[in-house]
Amino acid sequence: MIAFIFRVVINALALAAAAWVVPGITVTTAPSTDATLGVVLAYLVVGLVFGLVNAVVKPIVSLLSLPITCLTLGLFTLVINAAMLMLTSWLTQYLPMGLHVDRFFWDAIIGSVIISIVSALMGWAAPAKR
Repeated sequence: MIAFIFRVVINALALAAAAWVVPGITVTTAPSTDATLGVVLAYLVVGLVFGLVNAVVKPIVSLLSLPITCLTLGLFTLVINAAMLMLTSWLTQYLPMGLHVDRFFWDAIIGSVIISIVSALMGWAAPAKR
């Protein structure tokens, strides 16, 4: 359970980094009396949805797109990651807080690269599970 919560926090921080760097990615805050609590809650919920999308949908899409991924020497993985970010954006539009990505080509692809780098660095720096 601790590993799951830690993974959600890493996703939330990676999404915050992407929203900070890429102007086309925004996170709408949760309605709350405290502004900071609303922002933190919004990033945690979006991180949870993003983690669920990556755990459930991404393996299926990766398996189905394996031939084109091999043909492009793995570069199609960037498109898959951007598609998962866009799917998260679409799913969270039905929540009171959510993620919004303006354009697929630049915003989602650059955002997915940033999220992948931040997640990898934070996951590498985390203590190993025993």
